[in-house]
Amino acid sequence: MTTPVQLTLDQSYPFRLDDAVRRLQREACIHRVRTAPGDEAWLVTGHRQVRRLLDDPRLGRSHPAPDEAEQLGEPPVLASLLGGGESEQADSIRFRKLLQPLLSPRRVHEMRSRIEAITAETLDRIVAAGSRHVDLQRELAAPLPATVLADLLGVPENDRAQLLEWNDDLACWQNRAQSEQGLGNLIVYGRQLAAEKRRCPTDDVISQLVSAEGVDDDEASRLALALLVAGAATTMALGLGIVLLLENPEQLARLRHDPQLIPGAVEEILRALDKGGDGIVRYARTDLEVDGLTIRAGELLLLDAGSANHDPNVFREPQRFDVGRRENCHLTFGHGSYYCLGSALARVELQIAFEQLLARFPDLRLAVELEELRLNREVLAGGLMELPVTW
Repeated sequence: MTTPVQLTLDQSYPFRLDDAVRRLQREACIHRVRTAPGDEAWLVTGHRQVRRLLDDPRLGRSHPAPDEAEQLGEPPVLASLLGGGESEQADSIRFRKLLQPLLSPRRVHEMRSRIEAITAETLDRIVAAGSRHVDLQRELAAPLPATVLADLLGVPENDRAQLLEWNDDLACWQNRAQSEQGLGNLIVYGRQLAAEKRRCPTDDVISQLVSAEGVDDDEASRLALALLVAGAATTMALGLGIVLLLENPEQLARLRHDPQLIPGAVEEILRALDKGGDGIVRYARTDLEVDGLTIRAGELLLLDAGSANHDPNVFREPQRFDVGRRENCHLTFGHGSYYCLGSALARVELQIAFEQLLARFPDLRLAVELEELRLNREVLAGGLMELPVTW
């Protein structure tokens, strides 16, 4: 067997794997690699293979012996939210059964006017600040998804600043003490809020969770917190999506000319995002074969949706960013039994954000060179460290 290739995740634009891994991706759909902590893993890059493995019951998010598991370097503090071990599949089924009705496309459609109002208020604050130079990562991409989720969960206005501060602490996964402190504060607060919603229910997710049969305050708190954590992915997509549009002015002009293209543009942004090829973590529950290679029970697989979304066997001219792309079966939200429950909400948030941003700032442009942009790999879900723009 060849020597594993070290995964090198770049923090600078264009946020891609190093050339050695890119060459491997052209040669095969599965590769032996070494992760940042020094452990070996299988990196799966082909669209067909990633799609199939995402819904393969022989794989799981958790390792039967966590202390022996090969690591990508993900925040271990989140394990208590995701569940694991023998109950993982049962926990996932219950998790989805409880949350799916609360995040359905119909429910999200009903929320659309509220999301539009929150987005408009966020942009109003940017304009009211009076400066034509702003960090859109800090002022839009980071707070908007968190505010929408806080609204959806039913967090009182007076508590939101503190909630977002604790959420930021949790996201600092490389500082384990800070991350665990943030998690602890959020869980305690969530229990208190769940108890309050049980006494005085309103029309929000936490109220509906505590009214479900068999859901206690602790479970409601953890489910709500899992949603809050998942919102970080929308932050990443919004910030990098703005960069993609500003990097491709001809595509941006198409959207300004025809805003009806925005829903399709959001799908293309989700497909085109290439934040580093780290992959969705799965562990083999049993021996299995992938394209002629034997994966042993307990081994780590990284299902690289970013590379799968650029598979030339599935996407025509995959490196080309095209807001009018018609066939777009991207895997950014996963597939099958682990398909992202918040996908409808994320799509609507992104559509509204781009609609309003392009309408309010017709001369929007980067205030720095592309090469100066950096990813923040010290926080959960990454995203840009900053996004300086002007208009």
